[in-house]
Formats: sequence, structure tokens, C-alpha cells
Amino acid sequence: MNKFTTFEKYAEEVSSVILTENGNCPVIPVICMLQGKWKLQIIYELCIKSPMRFGELKKVLSGITNTMLTNALRELETDDLVHREQFNEIPPHVEYSLTEKGKDLLPIFYEITKFGLKYIP
Repeated sequence: MNKFTTFEKYAEEVSSVILTENGNCPVIPVICMLQGKWKLQIIYELCIKSPMRFGELKKVLSGITNTMLTNALRELETDDLVHREQFNEIPPHVEYSLTEKGKDLLPIFYEITKFGLKYIP
């Protein structure tokens, strides 16, 4: 059961805890971590299938360049949302998967999915 039954109750609860003891808003760093055209899409694809190779990700993310994918993956790795594992085999390859921290985003994606099913034809 949802803790919040109305928007008003949700807004009241959030406004009472939106600032940490240090006066910081915990939402802003998360938004910064996920901002950009490709990061949410990469995380979504890794939610569906994990691990994935670079080429697999590039194939499912139509329009992304190698540079953009590399940069987004590096930033997600720096933020500890994505794990990069290099295999020094012949041929060498790299696989990407969600970290535990990245997997903690799964309930958020579930809620986004519910919203999409409800409001987007």
C-alpha cells in the first residue's frame, strides 16, 4: 500500500523532510547524477538485460554515438550506478551491469512504467 494517498499528503510529507540536517536538498544530487539524454535510457536497458556489452547497448540506443555512450557509461560508473567488467580474453570485451546502488533505482522505473501505462497511449 502506498504511504501517500493524495498529492497534498505527499507534498506535506516531502516538504517536511526535503532538507537534510546540513540544509541540503537530497533530490538535486540525484537529478545531477541522472541528467543527460542517455543516462536514464542506459539504466533502463540494463534493468531489462544485464550484463550488456558496449555494442549491445549501442544497438538498442538508436542515435547514440560511441563517444556519447562512453562518456555516459563513465559518468554512471563514477556515480557507482553501473559496474564495468573487462574480460582480457581473445577477443577482449567489456560488460556493463547495474551495481546495487543502480538496482535501487528499479522501484523508480517501475513507478515510471505505471505512469506511462496510465497516461501515455
